[in-house]
Amino acid sequence: MEHLIEWIQTWGYVAVLIGAMVEGESVILTACVMAYLGYLSFTKVVIIAFLGTLIADQVMYYVGRHYGDRILEYFPKMRAPANKAFILLHKWDIWFILSFRFIYGIRMISPVIIGSSGISPARFIPLNLAAAIVWTAISCAGGYLLGSVIESIDFKLIEKYIALFSVLLLISLGGLGYYAWKKLSSSPPEDEE
Repeated sequence: MEHLIEWIQTWGYVAVLIGAMVEGESVILTACVMAYLGYLSFTKVVIIAFLGTLIADQVMYYVGRHYGDRILEYFPKMRAPANKAFILLHKWDIWFILSFRFIYGIRMISPVIIGSSGISPARFIPLNLAAAIVWTAISCAGGYLLGSVIESIDFKLIEKYIALFSVLLLISLGGLGYYAWKKLSSSPPEDEE
């Protein structure tokens, strides 16, 4: 256990950065649980998550602005999520920019699409900043609250219920097996023709 904690303390912030750059809410939630439990600094997790998501989406926006069409031609598998993102972007441009971080499956391609659609940096940058703040606040607060819930769970009580459930399940399966065996052994054999 000590090695795991040491590993978390050594590599946890790197994992937060990478998780924030890709669809990594689970990494952020886990890091915030670890922060609640005292293994990581909550302030550092929040700052790294914010910077990771902000910088990654800014870079991807500029990649899309300069190379978006070529990227979609080179990676045809990205065409389906890109089309979905284009539809959402044209329908609700401001709301899409504010919310794409929360839409699973199109998060990584969305800034590229936004950049290639011609939306100006003057419009994207403030919206991206606001969205990064909201995403970071929700993800980190959720993880921190999850940490408080996990800490309050009485795992010894849960172990007792799991043991009781396991015994009842085994008795039920044994009874069902006995019933099936009796049913099969008492049925008359079929006549063979």
